[in-house]
Amino acid sequence: MRITRITMWGLDLPLKRPYSLSGGRLHFERLDSTILRLDTDEGLVGWGEGCPWGSTYLPAFAGGIRAGVAELAPTVLGLDPRRTDVVYRAMDLALPGHGYVKSAVDMACWDLAAQAAGLPLCDLLGGRTDGSVRLHSSIPSGTPDELLAEIDLARAEGYTFHSAKIGADVEADVERMRILDAAMVPGEELTFDVNRSWTPAEAISVLNATREILRVVEQPCETYGQHLAVRSAVGQPLAIDESLVTVDDMIRAVGDRACEVVGLKIGRVGGITPARRIRDVAAAAGIRMNIEDTGGTALSASAAVHLAQATPEPLRRATWLCFDHLTDNPVEGGVANDGGTATAPDSPGIGAVPDQAALGQSLAIFEADR
Repeated sequence: MRITRITMWGLDLPLKRPYSLSGGRLHFERLDSTILRLDTDEGLVGWGEGCPWGSTYLPAFAGGIRAGVAELAPTVLGLDPRRTDVVYRAMDLALPGHGYVKSAVDMACWDLAAQAAGLPLCDLLGGRTDGSVRLHSSIPSGTPDELLAEIDLARAEGYTFHSAKIGADVEADVERMRILDAAMVPGEELTFDVNRSWTPAEAISVLNATREILRVVEQPCETYGQHLAVRSAVGQPLAIDESLVTVDDMIRAVGDRACEVVGLKIGRVGGITPARRIRDVAAAAGIRMNIEDTGGTALSASAAVHLAQATPEPLRRATWLCFDHLTDNPVEGGVANDGGTATAPDSPGIGAVPDQAALGQSLAIFEADR
């Protein structure tokens, strides 16, 4: 099997409601996703998606994906997509770094590999585990009343696990944490996601003031070194998210005993291939994982649920469905929120196919030399 054509689309994805994080310093109203279709000489078609959460959240942006795919296309065309590690090494040689650019290509290759094997993707990633994958809501920054109102909306959709965005100033965050913690009912889980907005001094001050609240606190500071300074001074369980980009980052976090949880986002780490490796390192160390993507439609969310479905239940903490926040989701099939849980599709591949009519005119088509 050989990749013969790569077709690329841009997709504007308005959010249902404006969304702020990191104490309100980052604000978003729409996302810009890149959809790839990989055609093969055997007639199979694979789909991939890359959708950074805007241009200000991470060192990633939609225009970078599109420029990078154009750079990678001559290398990828002609390769066998079933040999996912071989394809990834070829991309690394052609374009060192820029993992977020490679994620959509890698996803489409895994889709093709699973289809060729006649298996759902999760069975290529370690095998489907029993049960469903728990979902978590994503609650944007706001006042305590605004946060509680968003949690009530999530509860109405079946969510029992909430990830609340905090990070503004010390006194306000202490109040938010106490009010939200008190509002949880039996069976509900809560994470406080700071998205790097605290300095180490602020993080230590807030967490020592709320030491009785033993909820996971995610990515309190900008850098990994700052995170370690906080780790040694507080007692709450901590999660690393934005600081986890490479397998080496995961190995270092295990050696430093830096966290109890990691946020494993497929697009940020460079695709399913590196995400699977990071998953295995975290699992060997007994570190729990939120397995998801940085944004996008049901295509990218379904790929993330497949990886979570192939992860042992005690280690998979929760997964996020970005498309729950979108006004439109032009994808046929894929995962869905079923009372706060999701299950990886049974059909071969990822099991989610974008509606080409809704995608509109392609941005570019790259074809192998005949």
